[in-house]
Amino acid sequence: MTSTGLRAHLSYLLSEAEREVSRQLAAGLSAEGVTIEQGRILRALSDGHGHSMTDLAEAVLMPHPTLTKAVDRLVEDALVYRRQDTEDRRRVAVYLSDLGRSLVSRLDRRAAEHHAEVSAAFGADRTERLMRELEALAGVFRRG
Repeated sequence: MTSTGLRAHLSYLLSEAEREVSRQLAAGLSAEGVTIEQGRILRALSDGHGHSMTDLAEAVLMPHPTLTKAVDRLVEDALVYRRQDTEDRRRVAVYLSDLGRSLVSRLDRRAAEHHAEVSAAFGADRTERLMRELEALAGVFRRG
């Protein structure tokens, strides 16, 4: 494949694909009143453990200031809450509320529908292979 200009750069093609896939997912999540970023936060918190803002920022791929604003909004909507850590009183953890847990179930259904749409359009085998390859690519840079 010989490309010139922006399309000759892997980072551009990854960004373009991410934009298109996310645009479609955003439409489904907006019906539930959340953004993709808020959905990621809620999903990360659905493990039932409290997460520090630092850990949460890393998990959901967001800069700390942006995460703080998003969590503030989720607190206002009673989807998450903050609580002081029982072991380290200086640390504050974020938890999913019961209302948030109910929303995550609906968001998971929307995400599964979106995944099915992508698989139908791109091919199930290609979609799964792409996901494995992207995970491997990110892992190469995480390790070293």
